[in-house]
Amino acid sequence: MKPARLIVLGVALAAGGTAAFLARGGRQPEPPKPAVQLATVDVLVAKSDLGVGHVIAGKDIGWQSWPAAAAGKNFIKRTERPDAVGQFVGALVRVPVAAGEPIRDTKVVTAKGGFMAAILPQGMRAISLDVAPDTDAGGFILPNDHVDVVLTRRDKAAEKSAGGEKYVSETILKNVRVLAVDQNVEEKNGQKVVIGKTATIELTPRQTEVLALSRQLGTISLALRSLLDSQSPTPESGEVAQERKDDTGAVNTVRYGVPTQTTPR
Repeated sequence: MKPARLIVLGVALAAGGTAAFLARGGRQPEPPKPAVQLATVDVLVAKSDLGVGHVIAGKDIGWQSWPAAAAGKNFIKRTERPDAVGQFVGALVRVPVAAGEPIRDTKVVTAKGGFMAAILPQGMRAISLDVAPDTDAGGFILPNDHVDVVLTRRDKAAEKSAGGEKYVSETILKNVRVLAVDQNVEEKNGQKVVIGKTATIELTPRQTEVLALSRQLGTISLALRSLLDSQSPTPESGEVAQERKDDTGAVNTVRYGVPTQTTPR
């Protein structure tokens, strides 16, 4: 290439560079800012879905980086409990834990007793009663559903006055949580129906006494409640006490569905 052409090409390149520099306002491009490093902390999480009653193995849990600002007080942090993985091996899961969800002490139990005793809230009792498909909503009652307990019994006071057999039904317990149906404590593998012969329900000590007495008086049935109608955390008692007099002047009192008779002196 001739020297003249090289000179012209150099001038053109210099002019183009000058024009570009002027178009940018005569400033050099700023270097990119370094990314802000987010503070993290190792948190104990579930590596897979853990169902109710699952016995935790070492492969089920592990440490995972978590934003420090989002790590709650109940999270188990490696800096505070470095041996937590070993501490939780062999523990029972009280409530379902999803994969990647932080493990909390309230979600598992390390009790040495049975599983049912471990999942019972403090102050509550578990009591079992015999049921049949025709007395428990056709078998559609599952663990963690809420039910009403209905007592069907003979009304002896009405039989004395009217003659013949008379039966009455009364709701003796309301909004009771079902703990298990036979040996099933949770819905598994898409199971939609549990037809069992025994249901275990959660009651207060007073409600346990009421149910134990009511079982001797007649037939017990379970009525399934809607999920939208089961928000109360504790079971409710049945109807308030009702009193009536029979022909002999005796006072028949029905409290929680259990009748008692008082004869005036």
